Amino acid sequence: MGSPVQGAYRGLMTRLTTPFTVRTTAAEILAGVDLTGRRMIVTGGASGLGAATVRALAGAGAEVTVAIRNPAAAAALVTEIPGLQVAALDLSDLASVRRFAATWDGPLHALVANAGVMAVPTRQLTAAGWEMQLAVNYLGHFALALGLHPALRSAGDARVVVVTSGAQLRSGVDFGDPHFAQRPYDPWTAYAQSKTADVLLAVGIAQRWAADGIIANASAPGRIHTALQRHLDTATMQAMGAMTETGALIHPENFKTPDQGAAPAVLLAASPLAAAVTGRYVDEDNQEAETVPGGPDAPSGVAAWALDPAAADHLWELAAATLAVPGTPDPHAVAAPVLP
Repeated sequence: MGSPVQGAYRGLMTRLTTPFTVRTTAAEILAGVDLTGRRMIVTGGASGLGAATVRALAGAGAEVTVAIRNPAAAAALVTEIPGLQVAALDLSDLASVRRFAATWDGPLHALVANAGVMAVPTRQLTAAGWEMQLAVNYLGHFALALGLHPALRSAGDARVVVVTSGAQLRSGVDFGDPHFAQRPYDPWTAYAQSKTADVLLAVGIAQRWAADGIIANASAPGRIHTALQRHLDTATMQAMGAMTETGALIHPENFKTPDQGAAPAVLLAASPLAAAVTGRYVDEDNQEAETVPGGPDAPSGVAAWALDPAAADHLWELAAATLAVPGTPDPHAVAAPVLP
């Protein structure tokens, strides 16, 4: 069961609806919004969705830090955006995450957990023993949020946005074998599991940190051509209708531009419309998604397993045990068994 706090925050809020559409850009989301004095971090913010997110936030006056594995990759963005900060962060390396969090000074008004990996072809484990996609997409951001919790709390009205995807409809988290030690490894199942975990991270933060003035939500960008697709072979891209027989990229009608794809995350990170929303999932159309049963036939929405407070607690405890820190001060949280 979820905590009384979790039940309270859900009961007090109505469904988020906005005047925006699937084609609204991130800049349009923030038209007329002044973010001067607001300090924000965007992980993986040097290209694609991340760069579009950074441009929109900085364009509205925010002080933005790009957290990325290779800071040199953000050189062009630094030239483009005066005052942009860049820092090294490798989400697959918990020591790197600790170093980044330790160097942050002062309040943090928004953390956009945008970085991620998709469809890693073979089973890979990090030094912490986690499957790579679950480690980067969930565990690294969990550790980052935990390390930055004092900075988020000191802001008084901070927001955490976890970028996920519609893949959360395809698989819940297999708590019996999250790292594919016994079951055959499948790149897409692992990716789907990690995207469900991303939503659960937002739910976990929302139900624990509300008293600190911190809200947390998940956003799905939709389909966009980005570096996230680097592990996809030509046949897969062609099956998606996104590549010709000669290897040229195609932009199908259901694909969005990076500026459009960044809109849901920017909405949750900075729009006044989302100031009282927490523990939710906003879809590519910039509206809160309908909760549906997950499975192969679910065309849209957010799977019930991705919003399950007990699953969020369970995953939080597994991650906290890996970090060797207390999992939560909430006495009502569900304790998770330690996996072999």
